[in-house]
Amino acid sequence: MIGSELDTIPCIEELKPGDRIEVEHRVTVGSKSWITRTVGTVVRTERVAHGLHFDRAPDEKTYSDVILLELPDGELTTVTLDEFTVIRRAR
Repeated sequence: MIGSELDTIPCIEELKPGDRIEVEHRVTVGSKSWITRTVGTVVRTERVAHGLHFDRAPDEKTYSDVILLELPDGELTTVTLDEFTVIRRAR
């Protein structure tokens, strides 16, 4: 683990454009699992509505929290948060 738990940001609502953060994801494919980290500057945060891949009630909405980050080389990337995501202030 990088940094301390005090650097952890508990919710997306605390982020503002210009904040420099590190996002840590646990990726699992089959029986394999690994950690990936992305460091960048927050451009914006949003909650995005989307559909699911199976039939549900037509009025039921599903949302994902998303962070648009600018990486150190200027590239933009989108990070979708889940229950395994950890956000920390980058140093």
